[in-house]
This record gives sequence, C-alpha cells and structure tokens, in this order.
Amino acid sequence: MQLGMIGLGRMGGNIVRRLLQNGHTAVVFDQNPDAVAALVQEGATGADSLEDFVAKLDQPRAAWVMLPAGEITEGTVQRLAGLMQADDVIIDGGNSFYKDDVRRAADLRHKGIHYVDVGTSGGVWGLERGYCMMIGGDTSAVDRLDPVFATLAPGLGSVPRTPGREGRDPRAEQGYIHAGPSGAGHFVKMVHNGIEYGLMQAYAEGFDILKHAGAKELPEAQRFDLDIGDIAEVWRRGSVVSSWLLDLTAQALAGDEQLEDFSGFVADSGEGRWTLNAAIEESVPANVLSAALYARFRSREHASYADKLLSAMRKGFGGHLEPK
Repeated sequence: MQLGMIGLGRMGGNIVRRLLQNGHTAVVFDQNPDAVAALVQEGATGADSLEDFVAKLDQPRAAWVMLPAGEITEGTVQRLAGLMQADDVIIDGGNSFYKDDVRRAADLRHKGIHYVDVGTSGGVWGLERGYCMMIGGDTSAVDRLDPVFATLAPGLGSVPRTPGREGRDPRAEQGYIHAGPSGAGHFVKMVHNGIEYGLMQAYAEGFDILKHAGAKELPEAQRFDLDIGDIAEVWRRGSVVSSWLLDLTAQALAGDEQLEDFSGFVADSGEGRWTLNAAIEESVPANVLSAALYARFRSREHASYADKLLSAMRKGFGGHLEPK
C-alpha cells in the first residue's frame, strides 16, 4: 500500500522505513531536504513541496502527518485539506490534543475528507520493535488503512496471550486498536502518557531512596552501600515491577550509575497536563499522575538524582535530550 509521510524525524522516518522494508511504498516530504534524500536512497519517492507531495500520491490518497503538536501540525493539516479531494485520508500520528482532532474531523467531513488520529507509542525503537497504535476515525477509513497499521504494529511477538480474550478484536493482540471516532485515538494515547509519567516517577523515587541508603545521617548499622545497577538488573528478571521502563533504567545505570550526562531538567510534552484536565472534567481523582507532573515542574528549579533517572528513561525510549 502507498502512504505519504510529512515529517521525517525520529519516528516519522522510521515509520517509513518499516513500511518500505515490508513491501509498501511511500512518498515523503520534510522541510529538511537531507531527510528526504536519505529516505529516497532507501526506496521512497521524495517531494520538494506539499503540492508536489499530494500530486505524487495515488487516489484515494493517504497522508500521514508526523509533526510536533500545535501550530505546525494545525497549519499542515489545513494546507493539506486545501490540496486533497473527497475520500482522501489525512492521518495525524503526533501527540495532538484530542479536542483538536474532533474539530478537524468535523471541518474536513464537509469536504468529504477523512481524518484519522493515531496515538503512536514506540519511540526510537519502533523500527525494530514495532509501534503500539491507538486509532480514532470512521470505520471505513481505518479499515482501508489496516495494511499499514498491521505492518507498523509489533504483532504477537513473545508476549503471552491473555486468557479469556476469545471472540474479541484480534487487532489488540497485534498491538493496535480502533479506539473509536476521531479524537478517541489521541485521547487514549494522552492517558497512556499520563500513566507513563506516574510509572517513571515511581521508579525514579524508588531508586533515589536506594541511592541514599548509605547517608551519614542514618544510624551506622542501618546504612547500606547498595549497587543500584545490580538492583535494577535483578528486578528485570521475574519481579512484579519488571517493564520496558525498568529495562531502560538498568541500561542507563549500567553505563553510568552517577548519571553524570543528565541534567535532571525534566520536560513535559503536554499530554500529562491534558490528562489531568480530562480528570478534572470527569471528576476523577488522579493523585499519582498529578504528583508526577508537578515533580517535573520542580525538577526545573532543583534537579535530584531521581530527576536524572527520569531524563535517562526519556532518552532511552524517545531520544529526548535534556539541557545540561
């Protein structure tokens, strides 16, 4: 199947590569011509403008926008809408706010253009591991794009199958779901990222306690000089708290237990705030998720060892680099 991709950064470029490696074709565009040229060398068709990009797509077209949430995505979607025709599909695979998706879908529906929002998780490892996708949009457009989603998804892999799922949507076991109408995909991904904040904060605080177990303020008999790299490693193997985040933690600690390369200035990309706004609107208490977000705010004033560990995890799964 042919897919157009706008935005060839850490995730957009690797999404294209995964598709090309599995028999699909791609038309690519980016403001950086070097990024386009690199993928042309790997078999994609390059475009030097949005107009050229749309002209090179077969009808009905499918164009995936993989850009930072906000003004740049909004402007690109609107420009695409002016160039595309009825029955074409515009896909937003970034981390857009779900209410923006609802609005865009309604606007494009009047033109007969489908809008699909894809919450995409997988970070810099997606090319190898595949991408977990949470998809919103009308059924006809989502079903049409299924060959793309099936290729990008991780598949069953080595994850044990969940008992009792007989008769349910098999796509969830493959690593992607049609969550609901436009906006539902990014809503689910938003909450996913809010949970991610909480999980990361729990690991970071726990390892900070382990790090300071030998503090001189403690009674001498209660001081422990712990190898936290080894603790992270042993917890990966059979522990209730094992996870990919713990894998990344162990990897970072094996390289440098002091985490000297990390500033501990922990950014947030918006989804944690949006998750808390949704919790407020729904009157749902979210004590852990709110505390995790506030901890990131505090890290920008005074960074702790826990904050450095958060930075290390963010670099591990998403390639995020914090200022030193």
